[in-house]
Amino acid sequence: MAGAKKLSRLEIQIMETLWTRGEASIREMQEAFPEKKRPGYTTVQTMVYRLEAKKAVRRVRKVGNFHVFAATVTRDAAQRRLVDELLAIFGGQSRPVVAHLIEAGKLTLEDVEYAEKALKGLKEE
Repeated sequence: MAGAKKLSRLEIQIMETLWTRGEASIREMQEAFPEKKRPGYTTVQTMVYRLEAKKAVRRVRKVGNFHVFAATVTRDAAQRRLVDELLAIFGGQSRPVVAHLIEAGKLTLEDVEYAEKALKGLKEE
């Protein structure tokens, strides 16, 4: 997602629908939200058009009078960008982030073992 603009929380929620389904209309994206927290159709439409301007989605075809959209940015690329932005806030230091994850109970021993294997794999290359 190099050069791409930052995605808002609502934009990421919309992208989740596309990442899960592959493609969807604006109505389908709107209806993917939980009913109690569902934004209005025009709100979703505005966000999709913003995502299109950011080149995160594209129109893949027109069905009747509506368009079907697909993601042009992968979930992995979006997640990497968010993590890079988070680390930049901490001057590139991962320890404050890791410390918070531990204190919040969101870092498991399994996560640590995964990280250890990944680091060892990098060392061997």
